[in-house]
Parts: sequence; structure tokens; C-alpha cells
Amino acid sequence: MAKRDDELVFLPLGGSNEIGMNFNLYGFGPPQDRRWIVVDLGVTFGDQTTPGVEVILPDPQFIEEYADRILGIVLTHAHEDHIGAVAWLWPRLKAPIYATPFTAFILREKLREADLLEEAAITEVPLGGTIELGPFRLELITLTHSIPEPNGLAIKTPLGTVLHTGDWKIDPDPLLGGVTDADAIRRLGDEGVLAMVCDSTNVFVDGHAGSEADVRETLIPLIGSLKGRVAVACFASNVARMDSVARAAEANGRRVCLVGRSMHRMAAAARSVGLMEGLKPFLEDAEAKHFPDDGVLYLCTGSQGEPRAALARIADGTHPHVRLGAGDACVFSSRVIPGNEIPIRNLQNKLTERGVRLYTERDHPGIHVSGHPCRDELAEMYRWARPQIAVPTHGERRHLMEHAAFAADLQIPQQVTPRNGDMVRLAPGRAEVIDEVPSGRLYVDAGVLTPENGEALRERRHASFNGVVAVAVVLDGRNRLAAAPQIRAVGLPTVDDEDLAEVLEELVQEAEGAIKRLKGEEREYDDSVETAISRAVKKASQRIWGRRPVVETILLRV
Repeated sequence: MAKRDDELVFLPLGGSNEIGMNFNLYGFGPPQDRRWIVVDLGVTFGDQTTPGVEVILPDPQFIEEYADRILGIVLTHAHEDHIGAVAWLWPRLKAPIYATPFTAFILREKLREADLLEEAAITEVPLGGTIELGPFRLELITLTHSIPEPNGLAIKTPLGTVLHTGDWKIDPDPLLGGVTDADAIRRLGDEGVLAMVCDSTNVFVDGHAGSEADVRETLIPLIGSLKGRVAVACFASNVARMDSVARAAEANGRRVCLVGRSMHRMAAAARSVGLMEGLKPFLEDAEAKHFPDDGVLYLCTGSQGEPRAALARIADGTHPHVRLGAGDACVFSSRVIPGNEIPIRNLQNKLTERGVRLYTERDHPGIHVSGHPCRDELAEMYRWARPQIAVPTHGERRHLMEHAAFAADLQIPQQVTPRNGDMVRLAPGRAEVIDEVPSGRLYVDAGVLTPENGEALRERRHASFNGVVAVAVVLDGRNRLAAAPQIRAVGLPTVDDEDLAEVLEELVQEAEGAIKRLKGEEREYDDSVETAISRAVKKASQRIWGRRPVVETILLRV
């Protein structure tokens, strides 16, 4: 029974205005004393704008202050953008974790690597099960996606029911796992759904995403037509695709060799819950070398051009066991995630340079289907659930706005499109943004969590665009130059060695002039000397190169 000042709020701290890094909060109670649940806690990945950073996490600053009011962390499925931050951020939240068996298996491996397995309590919830957390009663609804055991959440509270879809699609024949539980969603609609927080990834795509069964039917003849060595790259988390590729290989007399740690991890997780049965044992990559070229299929990680993944090492010729060359083939049974176009293109060019023939969804559309709903599927979900409020999530701004307009066309009474950090009151009254809380990103930089505006990354970005100039200066006991400054330039353009020497001599003169212009007492302070040199060298660099490099001054006194 709701009290007079109780409110139900939705607060995304990741995954709204972006695809990935999902981190959603639901709060119930009066504004001064809410109880919270966390739905998903994922990561995104670095790109050319974050040099040296591979993993990016949502900043939990806001909810960390209320960690004692978190009733639980509920995970919808095992994709990295939904569970990848748990091992990093759980020590800050220390709430019990709830997941279905497959997701729990994957998460335990991550927690074990972080030495948290004994501390973080995971409660396994059966498919279709319920979770009671204070004023929240959560019912798991079986959906289909590109990973085993994806779940929607019916979040029931005294102020109404929210359907949180997570990632989903409608696949009549997903091959592994159950079909979308349309009856359960219709029953929710009959009971009354206050709001639906829904995936927006494919809102611009007409029709249906397609069935995994169709991919298998395409892969069997395609692989049968290939000669020599064959590699297939796909997302390791797409266990149904792994299963399809393996069965297509076996149908054509090829044994399957898993290449990449993630492939082995996902295969183990799948078999722990009874999936991928009836397949022959996978070959180890060292063992596969002893099979004829047309008797093996390599199932590889690295479809997105990840530099340390198996396929990248194969393309570079540095993999210890797997080689691809002229007459061989590589099938990309995956899509290009926005932002990965450049590394994928580079990877594919390297493979082509080796004489490998490529097969991608661009020229063979049937070798991949999306795991997210297209417009016809979204319309079907809205017809089943009939929510009063549409809350698009899991999309960039353009996706969320298009999704809201689409929901309005479907006669959904209210639409709200929050950004990360926008607190939305769902009830009582009309849905609206009532507050904005801190949100942002944390970077995993050499194993250390740093803020997104941290000095180290800022300097690295600056250096990557503008170069670095190092200046070594020695002052004697009377604060005079004991020798001419020594200067080195890194990442700055020069025509030849003679040109470089002239430029460096000009910078030496600028550094000397900066010191000579300092008053006597100013030379006594290291900061004053270093600042003067930095300003002079940057100004000269701007004149010479049109750039202001990072200037690092080393000052010695003798």
C-alpha cells in the first residue's frame, strides 16, 4: 500500500543517450528516504578518443552515497554492456546480486578474477522466477536475444508495474532457449502496465530482426562451398550462433576449434545449463594443426577488430597455432557495432592482404541477424503490454527521440526520453523529469579507475594530437644556466635531420631567453622557471608547427 508521499522513480546512469554501459536504478518511497534496486551494471569500450583505455564504466557516484539503501542488483542477461562493470563497482555498492544460472556462471568467473567471489553474494533465480526486494516484486519474463537466458523484468510496486525489457527481439525459432513469453506480457497488459522501459537499438529499421534458424540455414551451404581453412568470427556471447556455426561445420565434415578465451568461457557457461548438447568435443588450437585444412573450422573472437583478440593475431600472423592465407576464407557472422568501423576495416584489409576471402553480412545478408527489435517487433510489444508511459532506453539521442515518436504514433499516452542522470518520476501524476543527478564515466586505465576528465588521459589525448617536447635545463648555484638546454621533440613533423636540428636549436634559444628574462628571485623557484620555459616553447611550437605540444621540463640545480 503506497503512502501519501511515496514516489516511483526511474534513473538511468548509463545506457540512455548511448548504446551500451547500461546502469538503471528504480527508487520507491518518499524523496528523503527512497529504497533502490539496480538493474544491470555494464561497460562500454574505448575508441580512438580514449588512447590507452579499453574499458569504460558508468560513474556510480550518486547511488554510492545511498549504498545502504540498495536492496539488490538484478541482471537481465550476461552481455558485457549489462554485467561487465559488476566486478569493478560492486565494492562501492556491496548489494546482493540476482541472476539466472547462465548469467550467474559468467559473473562468477569475473568475480573470481577480481578476488570477489567469496564476498559478493549471487542468488540464482530460475527462468520465470520472482524476486522480493522490499516494495519491489520482480517477475522474470523470458525473452529472446543473442545470448542465453535474456529476461525482461515486471517490476511491481504499490504505485504500478514497470516492464523493463532489457535487450530483446521476437524470434519464433531461437534454436537455444525459449521463445518470447508473449502470454506473460499480455497478462501484464491486462493487469495494467504503468511504464515500459524499452530497447531502442533498431528503432530506425523496418520489419523484423530475423530468426537465428534462418542464419543456420544460410551457414550450412555457405560453409559447404568453402575450400581450405575456414574461420568464422562472431560474438562469443551469441551462444546460439556458436551452436549454428558448429553444426554447420559438422554438417560439412569439419571439426570445430575454438580460438579465443571468451569462446571457451561462453561454451563452458552454455554447457553448464544444458546447452550445445550433441556436438563433438571442440579441438584445442594446437591439436587442430594436425587436421587437414578442409577438416577444421576455426570459431574466433575478434569480429569487431579488437587488437588483442584471436582474429587480430591471425591477421597479423602472430597467432601461435592458427594461420590463414591464400585460398582460405573468413566469415564475419556479426554486425559492425557503430564506432568500430575503422578497426574492423583495418582487420579485414590485413586478412585480404594475406589472400583470405571475406564473407560479411554486407554481401551475404543471411549470415547474421540482430538481437534487437525492429519496428514491427516494437509495435507488437506495445500491443501486448499497452503501457501508459513509454520510456525509450538503450539508444543514442536520435534513437530515443524516434522511439518516443513511434510510441506516440501507437497511441501510448505519455513518452519520456531521459538522458543519463535524469530522474524520472513515473508515479504519482504525469511522468516527468524531476531532478538531475551526477552521472558520468570512469576509465579503466592500466587497471586503475580514473575519472573521465583525469589529467593522465587529458595529457595523453593532447600528446596524441600535438606531440611532446622535453626540455632539460641545469642551473648553477647562482641560478644561471650551467649549459645550453637539451631538447627532444616526439611526434612533431620535420623534413629531415638537418631540419630537425634547426628547429631544436630555435627552441633551445627560446628556452634560454625565457630563463634570462626571469628576475633573479624568480629563478629561485622551480615552478617559475618551468612555467616560463613551457610558455616560451609552446609559443614557438605554435609558430613553427601550428601546434601546442605537451612540454615537459626537467630542471636540475648544481
